[in-house]
Amino acid sequence: MKIKVYIISSLLAVSLWSCNNFLDLKPISEETTATAYDSYSQIEAALTGTYESFQSDTYVWNNITFQDVRSDNYYAGGDNPEIFEVDFLNISATNSKVYQSWSNLYNAILKANIVLDKVDGVNDPLLSDKRRNQIKGEAYFLRAYHYYNLVNLWGGVPLILAPTSSTEASAVNVPRSSAAEVFEQILIDLDMAIDLLPDTYGDEASVNKARATTGAANALAAKACAQKPNPDYTKALEYIAQVELSDANYQLIDYAHLFDGNHYNNAESILEIQYLGGDEGNWGPQMLLPPSISGDTWRKFITPSNNLVNAFDAEGDEVRKNASILFEDITSWVDEYWGNASGSAIPFAYKWKNAMGWASTDRQYILRYGDIVLLKAEALNETNELELAVAEVNRIRTRVNLDPLTADKTSSKEVLRLAILNERRLELAQEAQRWDDLVRYGVAVETMNNLVEIDLRDNQPVAYGMTEAKILLPIPQQELDRNPALEINPSN
Repeated sequence: MKIKVYIISSLLAVSLWSCNNFLDLKPISEETTATAYDSYSQIEAALTGTYESFQSDTYVWNNITFQDVRSDNYYAGGDNPEIFEVDFLNISATNSKVYQSWSNLYNAILKANIVLDKVDGVNDPLLSDKRRNQIKGEAYFLRAYHYYNLVNLWGGVPLILAPTSSTEASAVNVPRSSAAEVFEQILIDLDMAIDLLPDTYGDEASVNKARATTGAANALAAKACAQKPNPDYTKALEYIAQVELSDANYQLIDYAHLFDGNHYNNAESILEIQYLGGDEGNWGPQMLLPPSISGDTWRKFITPSNNLVNAFDAEGDEVRKNASILFEDITSWVDEYWGNASGSAIPFAYKWKNAMGWASTDRQYILRYGDIVLLKAEALNETNELELAVAEVNRIRTRVNLDPLTADKTSSKEVLRLAILNERRLELAQEAQRWDDLVRYGVAVETMNNLVEIDLRDNQPVAYGMTEAKILLPIPQQELDRNPALEINPSN
């Protein structure tokens, strides 16, 4: 069996040996597993290939589709019927985006499993015990992150914790574990990562924001504690406290700087994808940005919703709206939700700013501190510390020039909960968070069924027909056909 691992230049700077030596690394795909893990350079190459999974379609594009387009934040656009399936909540088991995300995530988990399986067997004097432990910590974090996305999309999934080359049915036809069991494993992996990882790898931000750290592991653990079927907000607060005590010194920065393309690897960033452009570029921005920036004239694949724009306007939130949405008059197509006529002003998703011909340097945050501040507010509210929760929300509001929450939004746990959810929406639009938030708050069904979006072609509201069964994606039909041990989700 050969393992295909790409060496991405975004991580070249993170190696602990000279840049020239790292550039000399060969892809693991050129070597068999029998010989591929004898040296320090080979195991580092395997780890680099594990990070490369952040450049898969799942993290470039499908995450926004399944989180923002599926919710009340964005409409589907373009000409791909599978994205319209997502928008209208009629997602089929044969939708290629469903299978693509499932396979991308399990491929990423396989890479992490291989690193964990092989690293202790590398006998190379260049590999110190300190670095060996860091490699294991990074792999544990990465496996946990991919399982976090799997369980949020599909619920319980097969837990694969070791690589296998066996073709025996007992080895490959693995049944689904429960969602609770998957979250339990996520937290086990993250606790291992916390014990093994450093707060920082030195003084270079381009290294510390490219690699898993204790800050990243604690932040993800806090999110997992809140998202799991039986939330543990007290434990989430413990993890968040460790994020805030980190020597990495995470801080909120000017909101516009988060997305202007000039302040990457900033103090608010906990972990981000290190796109460099060219062969290591981000193709997502070309799918979103208007003709004046992208240089093309075709209809974009997602469009901010009236409901999202109205939410910004209702709060008077000009800073986050202007950082997230750009309006432009369009004559080359008509949009059925925005004027339905040539020349109408249409909003474009704008948190990425540079198309650069399918090879943008625009980055995605995997984790950032602003998300964790609002998660802290949520956890404080759920543990009946309302005044402290309000203070955290107001930290987020103050930096975008909004007044503190008014008394009518802080009078009880229930009303404050909704205020925090709204704040998360405005803060994190286009950052692949919204669907998870609606599910965690238990309002996905009512939010989508109460959503009024008018199709201007017939002036009729869209009927989303949201049900509890549609909260999870269907198990991909290809996987059901391959693995008879899998059980379907109710929406299949």
